[in-house]
Amino acid sequence: MKKLIPLSLLLIIVFLASGQPAEQQSMQDILKTYLPNKPLESFLSIFQVPYWGILVSVEERGYYAFIEFLIRKGTHFIYFGIIALAIYIALPRFKYRKVTTIMVTILLAVADEFRQSFTIGRTASLQDVLLDTTGAIAALLLISLFQKLKSIKNVDLL
Repeated sequence: MKKLIPLSLLLIIVFLASGQPAEQQSMQDILKTYLPNKPLESFLSIFQVPYWGILVSVEERGYYAFIEFLIRKGTHFIYFGIIALAIYIALPRFKYRKVTTIMVTILLAVADEFRQSFTIGRTASLQDVLLDTTGAIAALLLISLFQKLKSIKNVDLL
């Protein structure tokens, strides 16, 4: 039961964040304060990210909006990776634990996007569900790597 507490807290945060209008979550004023000289602008100007049928770039959105976009999408990836870890830890050990974790994470990502679709100024995005799923898979690959390294470390080579 205690294993469900971290997962529950993470899901409450997602639920609350999905209900906030985009304007309420804007980070651009903070970015302008902490990055007044637009560091890495020329480097970031090289990149164009396909999203919702457009290419998101510094040129298309502006420097601060592009940074905010990258932070938001990075947050999707990392946060749902953390959610996947919490699900994995909460589940009992069984053969398809990792597959179940990914499936539950996908359902939660779809539910998050669905909830977000009812919020003014927000839309549901299949691309965000895919990003969330990729974060979950990456987190589980890290778990697998650590498990493999641990098993190799415990093998006596002599």
